[in-house]
Amino acid sequence: MSEPKLLSGGNPQIPKGDGDGPVQAYIAAMPGWKQEVGRRLDALVEEMVPGARKAVKWNTPFYGAPDGEGWFLAFHCFTRYVKVTFFRGTLLDPPPPVSSKQGDVRYVHLDEGAAWDEGPLRDWISQASRLPGERL
Repeated sequence: MSEPKLLSGGNPQIPKGDGDGPVQAYIAAMPGWKQEVGRRLDALVEEMVPGARKAVKWNTPFYGAPDGEGWFLAFHCFTRYVKVTFFRGTLLDPPPPVSSKQGDVRYVHLDEGAAWDEGPLRDWISQASRLPGERL
């Protein structure tokens, strides 16, 4: 099997699929330092939301509440950061720092070499998982 193609910004091109397998394939294909960020994000979601639903859509891992419909979080590789998307981010307290032109969406950018505080991420993941998910 050939290695996944890396798209713009180093984002892995992974076929759509439901479950942990496609998400782990995406994380394994993340280049360099981004792979560790992907592993840590996946572990945080699993810790904070046991049994979270997972899928890869549009070359992006998505996470949903185990018993809910829709998605509460996704992440995506860019050249200088990994963008974490909270689909109902404006409803989180406090909201994640990066705004969006898309309704309730808010982002966190995890930069190469920057130390990031897992405390707010844990809190946002926990809060987001209890909100109605985004239907895509």
